[in-house]
Amino acid sequence: MRALAMFSRFVSFLLSAVYTLCILLLLPSSAVAGPLKTLTFIPQWLPQAQFAGYYVAYEKGLYKKRGIDLKILRGGPAFHSDTLLFKKEVDVTTFFLSDAIQLRNRKIKLVNIGQIVQRSGYMLVAKKGSGIEKPEDLNFKKVGIWEPFRVQPQAFFRKYNIAATSVVQGTTVNLFLRGGVDAVSAMWYNEYHNILNAGWNENELTPFFFDRYGLNFPEDGIYALEESFKREPGLYCDFVRASVEGWKYAFDHREEAIDIVMRYAAEAKTRTNRTHQQWMLARMKDLILPEGSSIPMGVLESRGYQTVAEELLKAGLINQIVPLDRFCVNCLRDGNHD
Repeated sequence: MRALAMFSRFVSFLLSAVYTLCILLLLPSSAVAGPLKTLTFIPQWLPQAQFAGYYVAYEKGLYKKRGIDLKILRGGPAFHSDTLLFKKEVDVTTFFLSDAIQLRNRKIKLVNIGQIVQRSGYMLVAKKGSGIEKPEDLNFKKVGIWEPFRVQPQAFFRKYNIAATSVVQGTTVNLFLRGGVDAVSAMWYNEYHNILNAGWNENELTPFFFDRYGLNFPEDGIYALEESFKREPGLYCDFVRASVEGWKYAFDHREEAIDIVMRYAAEAKTRTNRTHQQWMLARMKDLILPEGSSIPMGVLESRGYQTVAEELLKAGLINQIVPLDRFCVNCLRDGNHD
């Protein structure tokens, strides 16, 4: 009888354990895994489709799915993401690769944990009617240059022995539209479309895409402080993985992605419209997933890094090139950050 009672209690315990396991398996993964871990993220500019992947990943719950309670701060000219990162007021941000290399060389020990934009969208635009059709035609012309991003056009001028007059350019292309400069700096996904919307046809313009002249500078990448990454590499790599998923979803569901972007833009009271954001998202896909490229989304390749670093060194903006394996951690390629 005692043996039978013990067997009965064992069976009851076993059934209870199986029941509990079944309940746990039915719970959402976050409930099983425990509390979410908090991260704060700020993109380097105002809400627009340039950052669609992050907004989409947030709204679709992709960060929470990976155990991240993400807070997205609004970027823009009033917020200096490098200072916020340095002061540890944010955990993750985005920078152009050229900016990040300079910051690493100067003061902030940051690391690239995911390279999103592989192809440079930076370009110069001229009017064909002004006689500019090839690089050499820019000789002795006035060219609008963004001071923080002068390295690429200056490298372009050196390469083709162009003696252009640089004119400091603001945030619009108005000086170009009014004839104040012969050529203007533009991002393919942004200012170039503004020029088209001002009434110019593409066949009336001469675009100089820097990447087509051997000066491809990978642009938006994801960055964190090295010490923060080393403390919780899995957390930061999960942020990258969720962001990449967000970008893929945005490209596969463009109108839904634009709906999300427009909500964020409206909250920030930016002056934009749906058509412009649709153009921007389409161009972002061209830059993030360039045709003919075998580089996986999220991976910083040595060739692009070296191109940018060497041009910065020539321009005297850095005094040494940090080895790629110290500057970059490829979360999507290295298997030890799970």
